[in-house]
Amino acid sequence: MSSATTIFFNHSCILLLCLLSTPSWTSSFSGSETGDLEKRGDLFPQILRDEAVARLHELGKVSDASGYLERTFLSPASLRAIHLIQKWMEDAGLRTWVDQMGNVHGRVEGPNANAEALLLGSHMDTVVDAGKFDGSLGIISAISALKVMHDNGKLQKLRRPVEVIAFCDEEGVRFQSTFLGSGAIAGILPATTLEIPDKRNATVREILKESSIETTEESFLQLKYDPKSVWGYVEVHIEQGPVLEQVGFPLGVVKGIAGQTRLKVTVRGSQGHAGTVPMSMRQDPMVAAAEQIVLMESLCKHPEEYLSYDGRCSDSSVKSLSSSLVCTVGEISTWPSASNVIPGQVTYTMDIRAIDDLGREAVIYDLSNRIYQICDRRSVSCIIEHKHNAGAVICDSGLSSQLKSAAYSALKRMEGDIQEEVPTLMSGAGHDAMAMSHLTKVGMLFVRCRGGISHSPEEHVLDNDVWAAGLATLSFLENLQ
Repeated sequence: MSSATTIFFNHSCILLLCLLSTPSWTSSFSGSETGDLEKRGDLFPQILRDEAVARLHELGKVSDASGYLERTFLSPASLRAIHLIQKWMEDAGLRTWVDQMGNVHGRVEGPNANAEALLLGSHMDTVVDAGKFDGSLGIISAISALKVMHDNGKLQKLRRPVEVIAFCDEEGVRFQSTFLGSGAIAGILPATTLEIPDKRNATVREILKESSIETTEESFLQLKYDPKSVWGYVEVHIEQGPVLEQVGFPLGVVKGIAGQTRLKVTVRGSQGHAGTVPMSMRQDPMVAAAEQIVLMESLCKHPEEYLSYDGRCSDSSVKSLSSSLVCTVGEISTWPSASNVIPGQVTYTMDIRAIDDLGREAVIYDLSNRIYQICDRRSVSCIIEHKHNAGAVICDSGLSSQLKSAAYSALKRMEGDIQEEVPTLMSGAGHDAMAMSHLTKVGMLFVRCRGGISHSPEEHVLDNDVWAAGLATLSFLENLQ
């Protein structure tokens, strides 16, 4: 019998927090094994695997780009996805609607319409050049499980209302502001969110209006759900990391999600001719930005060498950062961006994540001070804008326990005898559950993805793992308290 497994991951970074066991469950059935399973009616392969996989591929073709998957907030492709998801929800026997932020809802009241509701869901938007499973898997797994209950007559017997939400925006690609969908439902976004501009200088409000959604500040604030009406939120999501594949398990329960800060740094200098301004007289924002980016990498690799042990950062925080802190510059732009011109302005983004909130704040404080010092030394100006901030989230222990039981039950029904425990992981990626934690208790179930690759067309989930995720969701709903 293996010990409990607790793992922290962030894409290429794996930290074993407790003794790691190595389960042997692979979900790679042979043809005869799969055929035998398909004959078992209680596993519902036609809906939970075949139809779910087909829908994932169908939704993966709904894109604003011809050669890759890109579906951002209320783009033409997003509007097509809304209609598709709404149709699938109705096929599962759910009452559907689209709210004034473009979130798609599907709900069943059951016999206890006044009871607190369980919310299920994930996001339907994507990054640029995305994979088919990020976000979509959580939406489709929930719909598929409810369709099974609709088909076998159990949907109207649920102990409490259940609502699936396909959130309009989690990635933040278009407006550089994540959780527009779940944040509105959770009530953590101010009304000024409607005035955030995209790169074309079109605001959230204007984009909504273009989609025939008239949203006022009052109606935006009314999107927030009453916490007293919600029992909890559960999200199924691909792991986006390599741990489950490494330990040979298709499903894992999420213990918590790392906190995240996104910064936008603008460095302004003196634009000039590349051939006539002496090196000693330049005020070049490009080299200042380059120095700042290298500094960020060094600090985030070795925070213990930079951060002081004072009231801002304790010894335990520094130790936590040494194993969990990750920092990324994902976007750089220059003006006027010509090969023979010293740029006048450089703008770049920083994404900083850690499981320890105090430690993350200490990193941002120290890094900001050092960025300003570099700008002063190089006689350029700096502006640091905080574009997004989300504290670390610890998942509800009760929901996590129920999800672990549901995952174990599903795998046992598929595989037979399972000796190992379902792994428990910490997530380094942000999820809608972070926003929803401000509204209600949250739980998450991770699904293995090949190579731990995500935010890429190489993102892939085995068909049988999609099946396992749907079956675990079904088991959770069947035993809903």
